Amino acid sequence: MWRDFIREKAESMPGHTAIIDRVGDRCWSYAALEGEILFWAAWLQGRGVDRGDRVAWLAPNRLEHLTLFFACAKLGAILVPLNHRLSPRELESIVRHVEPKVLVGEGPATFSSPFVWHDVQAVRRDETLPIPAPRAVADDEALLLLYTSGSTGDPKGVLFHAGMLMANMEHTIGTGVLAPGDVSIINTPFFHTGAYNVFTLPLLSIGGTMILFERFDPGGVLDAIRDDAVNVFWAVPTMFQAIHDHPRFAQTDFGRVRVLLSGGAPLSLSLIKAYHEKGVPFKQGFGLTEVGPNCFLLQTQDSWLRPDSIGKPIANSLARVVDDGGREVVADGVGELLLGGPHVCKGYWRDELRFQESLRGGFFATGDLVRRDAEGFFYVVGRKKEMYISGGENVYPGEVEKQLVAHPDIHQAVVVAVRDEKWTEVGFAWIVAARELDLDELRVWLNPRLGRYKHPHHIRRLSEFPLLANGKIDRPRLARDARKIVGEG
Repeated sequence: MWRDFIREKAESMPGHTAIIDRVGDRCWSYAALEGEILFWAAWLQGRGVDRGDRVAWLAPNRLEHLTLFFACAKLGAILVPLNHRLSPRELESIVRHVEPKVLVGEGPATFSSPFVWHDVQAVRRDETLPIPAPRAVADDEALLLLYTSGSTGDPKGVLFHAGMLMANMEHTIGTGVLAPGDVSIINTPFFHTGAYNVFTLPLLSIGGTMILFERFDPGGVLDAIRDDAVNVFWAVPTMFQAIHDHPRFAQTDFGRVRVLLSGGAPLSLSLIKAYHEKGVPFKQGFGLTEVGPNCFLLQTQDSWLRPDSIGKPIANSLARVVDDGGREVVADGVGELLLGGPHVCKGYWRDELRFQESLRGGFFATGDLVRRDAEGFFYVVGRKKEMYISGGENVYPGEVEKQLVAHPDIHQAVVVAVRDEKWTEVGFAWIVAARELDLDELRVWLNPRLGRYKHPHHIRRLSEFPLLANGKIDRPRLARDARKIVGEG
């Protein structure tokens, strides 16, 4: 059952700082945060929001995003954070799928929708609204709906039920990574599971403090470490690299930072060493939107010995490695990772068939190919499908290819991932086209159709694609050729 832990903390430690809001330039105690949550719960109730209704939010990180989530929880409603980096066409499609009772954002709407848009900055604060009566929220009731893409790029809405959210919080706290009174940072977007579930909800549930940024800013992180007693935070490797590369990294005192947690991709030994020289140890984690996301943990001492490992499953996180026939793979063999436990989602919004196709005997099939060594450490070795991660964002080649071949001069397209120093991975587009196209022209075409993080960084034109014996495009060969061109080997 969902626990109203903000209300609990507002009663037990009302004056303790819950949120340092760098967007609104204000500090919020737990008591003040609870008051803000009650306002939004009353406001939503006044607009007819009830149990099971969807409330969509579209804006960069703001305090209202968090307060709307907790307000929805008081009503048994479902918050749907929308990715503001998507094109208008993509947003329209998702909103039609969600059918929100209320749609809230910052400023005027950037896309057309039959649903009423509310500008968060124009919401009246002088309304007298009745405070909602407390409601119990059962484990199987959804409170959060996050959209991610399938291997074909079709959006799927992952439902986060109360039991799943609570289990992830308990798992995270049980690892000992967080402690009451810790100070951490939110600078990843709320339309991803990480912003909510890696640290924010677990830390607020035990009385910690979160510093809220609108977006990732390496200098802002260093300022928070210096000025706000930050002692634990998480990020993806590209973010840790950007912090390291900032001119003030060398002079910043990391003495109060107890631990850093990295996820999304392996850390390089050189980066681990650079932070170690500042006296800061790393832990590494692994999870995905549908499970956790806190499923695996690589402890500090193991980061040196096994920097490419995702660690071992944390408590109550069940992991299997199976072959295509569903049989367990022996140690050091490669197979698909299946995950089970109370932190697995219970379904996709209005797409039960696709969700059931992802289950294997009650376990969720991740699509990740992994190896488990004799000591129980796991290593991700690839993906069953071609999705790649660019700057912490999932990119699906099929989605990009679909928009490329919609161009009047492009007949065929294949997008593969190549390594990139800044973004970890970026797209390399192979095209069969009537004429040469450069990246600038390609971006003009893709801008209204895809978020910029999905745009390929490299493009090459061929007269025809190499084919396999079965007539299918030889994608492995194109991937190898792309890696050679960018100097990977």
